Amino acid sequence: MQYAQLNDARQMPMLGLGTYTLTGARGERIMLEALELGYRLLDTARMYGNEREVGRAVSKSGLSRGEIFVTSKLNAPCASYAGAKGCILQSLETLQMDYVDLMLVHEPYEGAEDMYAALEEAQARGLAKSIGISNFGLGRCTGFYDRVNILPAVNQLENHLRFQQEELVGWLSQRGTVVQAWSPFGAGRGNILSDPVLVETGRRHGKTAAQVALRFLVQRGIAVIPKASSRDRLRQNMEIFDFELNGEEMRTLRAMDRGHSLFSWSWI
Repeated sequence: MQYAQLNDARQMPMLGLGTYTLTGARGERIMLEALELGYRLLDTARMYGNEREVGRAVSKSGLSRGEIFVTSKLNAPCASYAGAKGCILQSLETLQMDYVDLMLVHEPYEGAEDMYAALEEAQARGLAKSIGISNFGLGRCTGFYDRVNILPAVNQLENHLRFQQEELVGWLSQRGTVVQAWSPFGAGRGNILSDPVLVETGRRHGKTAAQVALRFLVQRGIAVIPKASSRDRLRQNMEIFDFELNGEEMRTLRAMDRGHSLFSWSWI
């Protein structure tokens, strides 16, 4: 496993499990399988309705709490200072944890600055080891960064082969904020996993198109949280740290950027 260095001196695994739609007994089983295979980051959110499953998987894994990096996110019902303070405590109660490793403001809500003030307090109290944002585009980031006391450690974004967001990634990097890509395969949109260029690139390295898509992001310094529901896919997603794309391959893949989101509800 490789790790991203956060601006608060902590480290975050470069690869984790995205748990959106992983609920109930099935979701808990998949999370446990991921931890058995070596995953050490589980990404959840209040919006996902599966914080309880994440907590149970961590508890049943046999791993110490300090070995697992848990992320959660505050959604619209938490969009105020008081609301965020209450939601943080509720999430910890649901997770059955004393702290989360990373707590994010899930979307660029109108009250995001007030929510983030509650996150800053939670970090000071040890309830959230690191804090950050999610789905904040460049326009929203510029004003937001001027109004907070602690710069976000992470901005979790749509980022994949078809939507690389180079300007935003560069702006965040200059300020020490790590980009973490949700849906790094485009959630089935954009034909990423069947693209002949990725398939051929993977063939040269003995890898799949999916592994090439993840490796492309990791080599750009972008952490990834792909969702997977089978043990084979979970294992394949982990096997991206034993090869490297060369300069020509990276340039070819960079040229595949379409410059726009694949999702109709994008905030960018």
